Amino acid sequence: MRLFLQIVLLTTSAVLILLILLHRGRGGGLSSLFGGGMQSSLAGSSVAEKNLDRITLFVGSVWVISIVGIGLLIKIG
Repeated sequence: MRLFLQIVLLTTSAVLILLILLHRGRGGGLSSLFGGGMQSSLAGSSVAEKNLDRITLFVGSVWVISIVGIGLLIKIG
């Protein structure tokens, strides 16, 4: 079980880094990558950005759950 949680932690860490780097910062992001830079700044968040936010939150929650699980396993035994 501990090995499984460690693998999940490593995988979600790498995916979380990639997802955070895809977010729009000052100069653009995922929406400007596909040519929607001006359009997204006028209309708010695009559909791609909203989906990226949802995926990032999901992966982040799996990451936190795996950290708590590993911590509990270390404390128990």
